[in-house]
Amino acid sequence: MLSKRERNIGIAAVLILSALAADRFIVTPAMEKLRQLEAQKQQLLAELIEAQNLFERRRLMEKKWRQLLAEGLKSESEAESRVLRAVDQWARDSRLTLTSVKPERASAVKKGLQEMTFSVASTGTFEAAARFLWLVEKALLPVAIKDVQLGSTNESGSEMSLQLRLSALYVGAEGPQSGEENDKGS
Repeated sequence: MLSKRERNIGIAAVLILSALAADRFIVTPAMEKLRQLEAQKQQLLAELIEAQNLFERRRLMEKKWRQLLAEGLKSESEAESRVLRAVDQWARDSRLTLTSVKPERASAVKKGLQEMTFSVASTGTFEAAARFLWLVEKALLPVAIKDVQLGSTNESGSEMSLQLRLSALYVGAEGPQSGEENDKGS
C-alpha cells in the first residue's frame, strides 16, 4: 500500500501532467487561435476602412467629374478657342513671345472624349519659359504637356526657344465612332 505522502506526490504528478497536457493541447492552441483571429480581425478592419475610403473617393471623384464636364471643354471649337486664348494669356503672363500656335485636329481617346493637340513655338528668357511651363501645368483647363523642346537661340544662352505639344481633352459627340456603325449593321 502507498503511503499518504506517495499518494499526494502521485496526485500532484497527475495534476501537473494534466495541467501540462491541458496547456499543450487546449490553452496554447486556443491562445494561438485567438492571436490569429485578432490578426485577421485587424486585417479585415483595415480592408473595411480601405473600402470605405474607396467609396468616399469615388463619390468625390464623381462629383469632381460632373463639375469638370459642366465647366470643361464641350466641343472641338470651344476647346480650340479656349486653349488658344489660354496659351496667349500664359505667354503674356510669363513674358514669352509666341512665334506660332497650331491646333491639330482631334482624335478619339475614349467613347465621348476627344483629344486635340496644339503645337506651340515661342522664344524668351529661361525664366519666361519656365514660368510658361508652370502656368500650363497648374491650369484649370484639361490640358497636358506631351512634348517639350528647349534650346538656346544665342551663344550666351540668354534667349531660349521653347517648343511644345499640348494635349487638350474635351467631350466629343456621343454618336458612334467610325467602325462601330458597321459592326452593328452586320
